[in-house]
Amino acid sequence: MNHDAYQSYHAVDLGARTAQASPVQLVLILMDGLLDELARARAHIEARRYEMKAASLDRAIEMLNGLSSALDFESGGEVVANLADLYDYCAERLYQAGVQLDVTRIDEVIGLLATLREGWQGMQARHG
Repeated sequence: MNHDAYQSYHAVDLGARTAQASPVQLVLILMDGLLDELARARAHIEARRYEMKAASLDRAIEMLNGLSSALDFESGGEVVANLADLYDYCAERLYQAGVQLDVTRIDEVIGLLATLREGWQGMQARHG
């Protein structure tokens, strides 16, 4: 399958999934995309594709900012504040990873976000 056809299929599939998704499912979809982008950024650093690394890290940081901007600070309390702090920490670590070409910082963020994703999955399983 050529790349353009795959991109078109992926966009249609993503659109269909998000149209019917609950808020928790939307977070999981975004987390999946974020983790995929981080894997690409990591591979770009290892392959010395620095322009592509920068684009991937920029997209990942934009996704983190999107997750953070969707938080309800008025009713979320301490949990929401902690999530915002975690997203900010991850964005800072990704910035450092890009500047220093350090995949271990990307790995750290992947680990944190994978754990957080498991929590969102648990919430979805409990609440549908």
